[in-house]
Amino acid sequence: MLPAGTRSDAGTGTGTDTQRRGGKGRRRRPAPEGREEPRRAARKEEAQPQPQPQRSRKRRAAAPAPPPPMEAAAGPLLPRGRPQAVRLRRRRSVLRCRRDPGPDGAGGGRAGAELRPGAEQLRAGRVLAGAGGGAPPGLRISFGGAKPALCSPAGRASGRSAAEAGARGLGPSRCVLNVRSYGHLTWEWAQRLRGSAYPLLLAAIYKALQLLGKDDVQLLIWIPRLVQAVLAAFADVKLYLLVRHLENAETAKYVYFCQLCSWFTWYSCTRTLTNTMETLLTIFALYYYPIKGSKTGSSCKYLTLIALAIVIRPTAAIPWIPLVFSHFLREQRKADLILHNCIPVGLVTLGISLITDRVFFGEWVLVQLNFLKFNVLQNLGTFYGSHPWHWYLTQGLPIILGTHLPFFIHGCVLAPKRYRIFLMTVIWTVLVYSTLSHKEFRFIYPVLPFCMFFCGFSLKHLKAWKKSAASFLLVSNLLPALYTGLIHQRGTLDVMSHVQELCKDSNQSQAFVFIMMPCHSTPFYSHVHCPLKMRFLQCPPDLTGNESYIDEADVFYLNPLGWLNKEFYNDTLLPSHLIFFSVLEQEISSFLALKGYEKTATIFHTHVPQGRVGSHIYIYRRGLK
Repeated sequence: MLPAGTRSDAGTGTGTDTQRRGGKGRRRRPAPEGREEPRRAARKEEAQPQPQPQRSRKRRAAAPAPPPPMEAAAGPLLPRGRPQAVRLRRRRSVLRCRRDPGPDGAGGGRAGAELRPGAEQLRAGRVLAGAGGGAPPGLRISFGGAKPALCSPAGRASGRSAAEAGARGLGPSRCVLNVRSYGHLTWEWAQRLRGSAYPLLLAAIYKALQLLGKDDVQLLIWIPRLVQAVLAAFADVKLYLLVRHLENAETAKYVYFCQLCSWFTWYSCTRTLTNTMETLLTIFALYYYPIKGSKTGSSCKYLTLIALAIVIRPTAAIPWIPLVFSHFLREQRKADLILHNCIPVGLVTLGISLITDRVFFGEWVLVQLNFLKFNVLQNLGTFYGSHPWHWYLTQGLPIILGTHLPFFIHGCVLAPKRYRIFLMTVIWTVLVYSTLSHKEFRFIYPVLPFCMFFCGFSLKHLKAWKKSAASFLLVSNLLPALYTGLIHQRGTLDVMSHVQELCKDSNQSQAFVFIMMPCHSTPFYSHVHCPLKMRFLQCPPDLTGNESYIDEADVFYLNPLGWLNKEFYNDTLLPSHLIFFSVLEQEISSFLALKGYEKTATIFHTHVPQGRVGSHIYIYRRGLK
């Protein structure tokens, strides 16, 4: 936490000269002849008591003492008689932290702004930030940006989200848990679209590491993944226990097997995405949901978990609308459900959310309402891409289910009638998300556990082909899970290990890394953990209604060579290191040769290059002349 210093104001007027002379009085010259008597008369008049207004004894005792009499002298006014020590007025200590400047039209810094570590920025390395923060090395975390929507389950609209906020301690206008003084927050936080509940968990982890003196960069990268993995493991066990209570141990075993086999679960469960935490809380709440035949139903518990999920990500309410409505219709004591459960849980959760966000942002804000306005009412998510209405039906859901799809369809036919509410939840969620233009695979991740429920029913009722089907599911999901987790698009994480080496360089203060990739392609300070000067191409959406608005990244890719010559017109502004995809090398080769850059590293990224994303990543270093 930043030290809050106490400021004092030096005395002015009375006592100033005395203070400068160390408390010693100064000898006065004798008054000229003819002026001594009038001075003595003035002193006598001052010595006479002045009439005081009548006051009560109590108020008279509490009245402050009158100031010492003053006398005129050649110069400033000085107290008469023996000099006294000057008392300085003390001000209350105030915790101050400069608010991050907003971007032109987006609130996250001007387009092309230099991300120079400053005193007003908090250390992003303290909480996971950047792609890959919560995933295996081959997976890019949405907080650092996501992969292009056409070839990746996570779109780039996710920004740096929770981890980056936790890295900053508690937000752009308050310095809480401030460790060191550098970092970066994206425009979502300036626009109050993200809540502080989930980042607070990550910030607490990093604060604990810092207090223990174990805040090594590798621990900062891996600890959040491990925490998320442990939570995911608990959620899987809860899903198994739920099915065992509702059905039997054999059915529960097959549902659990399907859940563990899912390639998309492997891909997402360790990632520090709010969608991941939303899914885990959905499973926990489902365990306490009072479905017919449940022995673990608890209205208060499942409503509390739903409320917490909504605080973390407001879209968590979507799959629970049909479930809560069904519960309300079946409940005999409806008034008790509303008065004793819904209202108290809602008010307490909302109050906690408001207070934590008040501390986070330094002002009262309802981020859930801002989130709804941005994504639903204003539909500004289309800035990061749009898809046809049927995308979730034809691509989204089939891809995340993978080879589970035929078992899911078969299980929907076999499942008992009381489980139709789970199928309705899947259909409802997919249809609601289909109405939004911007679509991503991770948005429908919360419905995957419901789908695994039906897949387990299908597998359990197979007779002759049961072992063969189980082997098929295991192999067909293991291969894509390993490939997407360890190989595909891993270069944006691997390149950060090269950047980390600059922190150990004696010339660190002179290093300047410029990442010329689609915005949020790589992690940032969480994978560097030192005050290294870095910059990346930014892509905040336009919030002013300017139809001709183009973000910095798009402007760069329209004419990379012209942009570089214009941006770095002076050699003193040139970065020491340039990082970019291989598809860009030929286009800017003349700039690299003219400015004296030399290739120092080539890093594999993907077997499927597409558009602005190349198969390899190059690191160029500027040679000393």
